[in-house]
Formats: sequence, structure tokens, C-alpha cells
Amino acid sequence: MALLFALAQWVERRNELTGKQISSPWVYALSIAVYHTSWTFYGSVGFAANSGLLFLGVYVGGFIAVMFWHITLRKMIQAKETYHITSIADFISTRYNRSQKIAALVTITALLGIVPYISLQLKAVIASFNLITHDNPEMMDTDLSGIFVTLVMIAFTILFGVRRLDPTERHQGMIFALVAECIVKLVAFIAVGLFVSFVMFDGFGDINQRITEAGLDHVTSFAVNDNAWSMWVTLIVLSFFLVQLLPRQFHVAVVENTNPKHIRTAMWLFPLYMVLINIFVVPIAAGGLLSGLDSSLADYFVLLLPKLAGNNVLSLVAFIGGFSAATGMIIITTMTLSTMASNHLILPAIERTNSCTFLRGYLLQVRWGLVTLILLGSYWFTLEFADSYILVSIGLMSFVAILQFGPATFGGLFWKKANSMGAFMGLLAGFIAWAYTLVLPTLAKHGWLAMSLLDQGLFGIAMLRPEALFGLEGLHPVTHAVLWSMLANVGIYVAFSLLYQPNKTERNFTTEFMCAMLPRASGHKARPTGLEAYIALSPKLEEAHTLLSNYLPADKAQEHVNNIADDLQVFEKTHITIIELVEFHRMLEHVLAGSIGSAGAHGAMENRIRYSDKEAADLQAVFSHIVSELQGPAVSPDLSKTEPQDAGMGLLEDLQAQIDKLQLSIQQKDNEITTLERKLDDRYEEIFKYRLEVQKTHQENEALRKELGEKLSHL
Repeated sequence: MALLFALAQWVERRNELTGKQISSPWVYALSIAVYHTSWTFYGSVGFAANSGLLFLGVYVGGFIAVMFWHITLRKMIQAKETYHITSIADFISTRYNRSQKIAALVTITALLGIVPYISLQLKAVIASFNLITHDNPEMMDTDLSGIFVTLVMIAFTILFGVRRLDPTERHQGMIFALVAECIVKLVAFIAVGLFVSFVMFDGFGDINQRITEAGLDHVTSFAVNDNAWSMWVTLIVLSFFLVQLLPRQFHVAVVENTNPKHIRTAMWLFPLYMVLINIFVVPIAAGGLLSGLDSSLADYFVLLLPKLAGNNVLSLVAFIGGFSAATGMIIITTMTLSTMASNHLILPAIERTNSCTFLRGYLLQVRWGLVTLILLGSYWFTLEFADSYILVSIGLMSFVAILQFGPATFGGLFWKKANSMGAFMGLLAGFIAWAYTLVLPTLAKHGWLAMSLLDQGLFGIAMLRPEALFGLEGLHPVTHAVLWSMLANVGIYVAFSLLYQPNKTERNFTTEFMCAMLPRASGHKARPTGLEAYIALSPKLEEAHTLLSNYLPADKAQEHVNNIADDLQVFEKTHITIIELVEFHRMLEHVLAGSIGSAGAHGAMENRIRYSDKEAADLQAVFSHIVSELQGPAVSPDLSKTEPQDAGMGLLEDLQAQIDKLQLSIQQKDNEITTLERKLDDRYEEIFKYRLEVQKTHQENEALRKELGEKLSHL
């Protein structure tokens, strides 16, 4: 761990000195391998020893998902670059009009779903430590190893990931440490696999023959029981979504991405890693059973087999590999969850409580506290459920919780009609279904709830039995939960998206977000205006610095304000135009989003950035000017009921919407003018013919008068 910390320090110091981040497709691809935790390192062997090849379902879905990364992952990265997204909660909420409610719901779901999974990693580290030191894989109440491991995890999570606030939320030092851990766990697992296969036994063929002779064919079977095939589908569906939507996966694959071109390397290197880390799972599982080890200890065969053979060095290597697998997940996940909780739960509460507003300047310390609470809570969970049914399937239960993000995320990527009401109600319905069908039965089996809930159903209604909802029986509890939670989530999501009509602001933002995900979509750029520069720049810079200082150190705040002014090419100006001011504020929100999330940044801007009455009136004038340039009717937006500062922040969206309408109206008017010109030409032709007739008649009349005059003169 000291070496890892030194590596992280070296990377961050190197970046500070050069002013550039290291951009390596290999580092990016290997960091995604944080997907493989102790659940892979230890649990896959235990899974294989009891359920055969079913463990592969956890990775088959990942293979399928990788095939679509050039579409899905690229879209997410494009949106991240445009809106400075910092987490999966930030991404989903930003897609749906920066909804703070959605961000909070996603964060709560992630906390409730992932904290127990962190406890599984802690248990793996503690149990393997006890196994190495006491020949006992079970955690002992009198041992201080549990609290020691937890405190170490708290310290290194803060040192690696939450040591300081970074507006980009990128932590390259942590990523390099993570990559080192991914290499260590792969090398350790392969080393144990080679030892078991070719030292303890005589290769794969020998192991396979002994499996047959010992009657252990289930280890290499695809279907061990009647529910196997439904579980295959369940695991494939889960892994398809989880490899992209787990908070730690989203962070390393999207937030930490420095170049979208790196996706191409990840699309072959990450699957290769999955193959390598699973190639010896069956030999190790079979080796443990053939060696007479109890199947209840199958999760620790990776440690026990080298120890059984008297190879203590390899046992230590295996322990370090499992330690790396667990700690990598714990550090990145806890850091991500603390960011989500601070941005979408704590900060909104602070903003609504006047007596707590001083905490805005202690956001970093708040995250330290959240890291401590999350890990201590996970350790408590480990103690409470150490010998319970819940830890047997805790990984799958956590996976089903994160699966609830799938419809809102992927629907938001491709379906323009999806809106905030549909996303919120779908997430809520899926969360309730998950809790009812999977969490409540687990608590009942642990003794916290009456078992009658499982046997008789809620309120004694048999159709409401959590594990046989509406009479659907015979399925594995995880399959049952996935089925009902997805039916509720997707059904409600689609229904409310079709029935609910979002307001104009959300419709405009949805269009903007969908465009931001297009290939070659670019981020913010300064736009020339050509209008009169009359707004003093200095007070606006001071206002921006004051806002950023609430969340960032003063020097960092000043640096970002200066960078924005420089990007807009107004740094040396004394006065700026109204459109430059609006663009300045948009870029300021972009920077702020890196620290407190997109939704929080948007709220902070609306609450603290002020537009004067004159500036709001000039925005109306700009609108009228644009309309007149388009040869349309000079209609101004109604800002009479809007505060000047609110009007300024949203007016450009209204302008764009009005421009689109005016362009359509102009096209219609052009068509009408063309028709009228055609009619006018026809009228001109008729008038010309009429004039010819009049002239001819006039000439005939003159001739008749002349003839009549001559006849009268003769008379």
C-alpha cells in the first residue's frame, strides 16, 4: 500500500510539474478491470464449486456490453465533456433537466445497494487475513483485524481519492494505483492457477479426468439445477448493465476518460483481461474439492490450496492479490459514493438550511466524513450479518439495485421523448420492487422481520408474497426480483414519459443534451456577438470568484475564473457584451459542476448570480434584434413575472426555441409570397389585356366620332 501511495503521489506530482495529464489507452483499459473485485478473485471459485459454469454469466453480459461501447460509452463521454458530469447520479439527473430529485434518488439507491457490497469486500479482506494468520477464515469477535482493515481503508480512500477537491473529479494518481492493483490481482490469480493445475495436478486433462472419477461433474456443468437457465439469463442481463452503470465503472470508464479514442483499446483489452482472470477458476474449484477441502470454504480455495501444499509464499501472493481486488473496489466506490452523497444529498440540505451555509466552504471535510461513515457502516453490516444468509448472495442483491439505473440511462441516451417524470417514477417503482422482492425477504430470513411475510404475504394476501409476487413461483429469488423490478421500472418509465408533457425548458434542454452526445459534438466555445460592450467585467469576475470560493479554495477559484475569462478572450477587456456575460456564466456553471454536480451547480447559479434590470432588459432587446434580423415579427419574451437573474440564465434557451419557430414561420411566409407573386403576375396579365381592350375601344370611338363629324359637315 505504501508503494501504491508513492506511485499515486509520483503521478500527481508529475502532472503538476508538466501541467498535462498522462493519456494512455492501456491505463484507461486496465482501470476498467476494477470490475473484478474479491467477488471475482474469491467468489468465482466458490460459485464454480457449487454451481458449475454458471459463474461465467457474470462476465458474458460484460462481453456483450463491450461490443456496443463505441456507441453507448462514447455518448456518455461526449455528454460528460459537455456538461462536466462527475458521477452516474449526475449523468442521469443532467439528462433529465438537471433534476435534483432524480439525482437524490439515484444516490440513495446506490448507497443502499452498494454499501452492503462494500461490506462483502471488507469481509473478504478480514477473513483472508484471519486465514493467513490464524488458520481460520471466519472473523473472530475478539480480533482487532476488522476495525484495523476498516481504518486502513478509510485512510487510503481519503489519501488516494478525496485528498483534495478537483473540479474535474479526475484522480490520475488513484487511477494509476488502481491499474497497479489490477495487474497484481491478475498475476496473483494466474500464479495460483498455474500452481494448482501444473504442480498440485498434472494439467487440465488430469484435473478433468479426476473430476469424472470423483463424481464432481457439476463443476464443469452449464446447468446444475432446474433454475440454472433462468439464472444464466439473469446474470447476463445484470452484467450487461453493471459493467457500465456501477458507480465505480462509470467513474473509471466515463469520468476518468481523457480521450474517447481510448475506447478502441478498452474494447479488446478489457475482454482479454476477463478471459485471463477466469481461465483458472474451474481448475482451482475442482482442485479444492479433489483435495478434500470443505465446499463451504470454496471461496477461499485460492488461499487454502497453496497453504495445503506448504507453499506459504504463494499463499501470501494470493492474499495480496485478493487484498488488491477488494481494496481497489473499496477505494474507488467509496470515493464515488461520497461525491454523489455530498453533491446530491448533503449540499442541497445545506443550501436549504441557512444555519448550515457555512459548510459550503468545508465540502472536502464533508466528503471525508462521508467516507468514514460509509466504511464504518459497511463494517457494521459485516459484523451484523457475518454468519447470515445475506452475505451468500449480497453481490447479486447489490447488482439488482444498480440494475434500476438501466432504463433511465439507456432510455435517455436514445429516446428523445423520455422525460424527468418518467425517469423519476420509473426509478422509484424499480427501487420499491427491488426492496420488496429482495431486501425484505433477506431481512426476514435474518430475523429482523416476521417470517409470516414470506409465507403469507403482506397483510396476509398470498398474491403479495415477496418471493412469489402475484403467484409467480419456482424462480430463483434474484431472477424473481429482476423480473418484477424491471417490469415496474420500464413500464412506469415508458408510460409516464408518454403521458407527461414536460415544460419548454426541459424540452429545449433535452434537445441540447441529445445533440451534445452526437459524434464531434463540441463543448462550450466563445461566441462573437457584435453588440455594444458596456457591462463592467471586474464586478462580474468578483461575483464569480465569490461563488466558487464557497466550494473551492480561494486560489483555485481565482485560477478557474481567470481561465474562463481567458477562454472567452475577455481577460484584458474592461467591459463585455450581454451575450458574453451569459456565456461567461454558462462556463462558470460548467466549472462549478465539477465540484458539486450539474444539478447543484445549476441551482447555485440561479440563487447567487444576479442580472440587473438593465441587463435583463437588454437581453429582451437582443431577442428583438435577432427576430428582426430573421425578418419575423418583433415579439419579445414575457419576463414581467421573472426575476432578472432567472431571466438571464434561461433566456438563451428561449431565444433558440423562438428562432427555430421563426425560421419555420419564415419558410411558410416565403411559400405564401411565392403564391401571391404568381397570382399578382396573373393579375398583371389580365390588367394588360384589359388596357389593350380599352385602348382599342378608345381608338374605335375616335374613328366613329371622326366619321360622324364628317357626315354632319356634309349635311
